[in-house]
Amino acid sequence: MTPTSFGRSIALLALSGVTVIASAATAPSIPPVDAPELAALGPAQVGVRSVHLIDPQQYDVLATDKTTGVVPVRDRSLVVDVWYPATPSAHAQSETYSDALPSEPPAPPARFTVPGIAVRNAPAIKGRHPLVIVSHGYSNVTVALSWLTENLASKGYVVAAIRHEDPMIGDRSTFAGPFLRRPLDIAFVARELSLSLAAEGLIDPERVALVGYSMGGYGVLTAAGAALDPNGPARLVPGGVMLPYAQGGAMADSLVIPHLKAVVALAPAGGGTLKAWGDSGLEGIHAPMLLIAGDRDLTVDYASGARAFFDRAVHAPRYLLTYLGGGHGIGLDPAPAEMTSDLWNFSWFEDPLWRKDKIIAINTHMITAFLDRYVKGDDSRAAYLDGLVPRIDDTVWPADLAPRFDMTSTATAPVTLWKGFKRRFSTGLEWLSAPAR
Repeated sequence: MTPTSFGRSIALLALSGVTVIASAATAPSIPPVDAPELAALGPAQVGVRSVHLIDPQQYDVLATDKTTGVVPVRDRSLVVDVWYPATPSAHAQSETYSDALPSEPPAPPARFTVPGIAVRNAPAIKGRHPLVIVSHGYSNVTVALSWLTENLASKGYVVAAIRHEDPMIGDRSTFAGPFLRRPLDIAFVARELSLSLAAEGLIDPERVALVGYSMGGYGVLTAAGAALDPNGPARLVPGGVMLPYAQGGAMADSLVIPHLKAVVALAPAGGGTLKAWGDSGLEGIHAPMLLIAGDRDLTVDYASGARAFFDRAVHAPRYLLTYLGGGHGIGLDPAPAEMTSDLWNFSWFEDPLWRKDKIIAINTHMITAFLDRYVKGDDSRAAYLDGLVPRIDDTVWPADLAPRFDMTSTATAPVTLWKGFKRRFSTGLEWLSAPAR
């Protein structure tokens, strides 16, 4: 981070006399100097707290009796990390997050820390803030999405990230657990927090958005209305317990989030050999949809994944941001220092081609524009989303209209660089949009 951008961060975080510790300068939620315009932090300071929820009498498919095939029922315990606009006390200490991700077997999980700007249990700024439910990827953790959760909270959103507590990634015998639980967890948490946080005077329960990465992308698309194919992997979940939630099932409507205004899916799972929704299930999505993916994704596949989802969700106003040459690692923070000496651990966070702080700055810019427009109702954000030249490398900026090196595009003719992006620092992206029909 440059001294200039560090100074802007200090000024922002000191609005209410809060002393900012030095580690805040490296928080992933603070964008780099070449970030697009809307990646910048908002005016609010940020608090974070964790809440414990119980979803009673849920099927535990990973404990299925192998002899009888009986799936036991038990209460499901979920911890949800909530970021929100806040008023920390003077000299409050910002959070340093700590968690672990699976290492390459047989090594134990690798622990890491991430510096943040949020203050633990800081007093919330009451108001009718939009609620954003976040679902992480398979075996991921919520704190590794702090680039987005903190950034959106500074812009007046209440962001609730679910700790799904997945089994070890790579063990196909346990896949049915996350496949069943992702959409059910999302729907449950959305219902519970819409009630409790509204009663607290913190959110507007009629303005809800979903954001998911990888397996979480599958979850949020399903919770947004994508109908599970009863002849697909839903029928392979033990005991047939997922079939009632598939298309035509008695419980299918219970997955759909009330008052959903927008859904964002980064590198979403559900395509490839999985074919979670069959050929037509994505037609059930009507909320505005933003898909973000790399076209060299070796984990969930781009062509049958995000690209096909964009084509099939014909009843939703929709957008697709593609990182040309980018892979699957577009959803988590930059690699913490503890994760940089081992390639397996490093690969959780980093893309083989793209600079990671640049990825999350672009993501934050586009997600902010999208949510502001469709959740907050800010029509001025349409200029950041609509009418863009599909490939950013095909945009123009005549030399005689660029007196400064660090200019930001206003997309005013004859300049066609996407609005908010930096001259000379914008390449390798594709943007598609389509209206609902």
